[in-house]
Amino acid sequence: MSATSTLAMTHLVPLAKDLDENKVTPGVLGFIVFAVIGAAVWFLMKSMNKHMKRVDFEEGPEPGKAPATASAEATKGEERTA
Repeated sequence: MSATSTLAMTHLVPLAKDLDENKVTPGVLGFIVFAVIGAAVWFLMKSMNKHMKRVDFEEGPEPGKAPATASAEATKGEERTA
């Protein structure tokens, strides 16, 4: 280790001993991060709801399949001609 890192460690180690080793809390930084994440989720949900209200979707028949009413009418027409 260099002399500056050794000197820094000797000054920082006593500061670490002042902490209670059995109690760990997130502190102010943890609260700020949690609040920012919560606000971001709230804004994303608000934006998603706005975009979902704009969606106008009507489901059509699948391509390649005839609608149920048309196929029923076709079978009735075949019975009449037979």
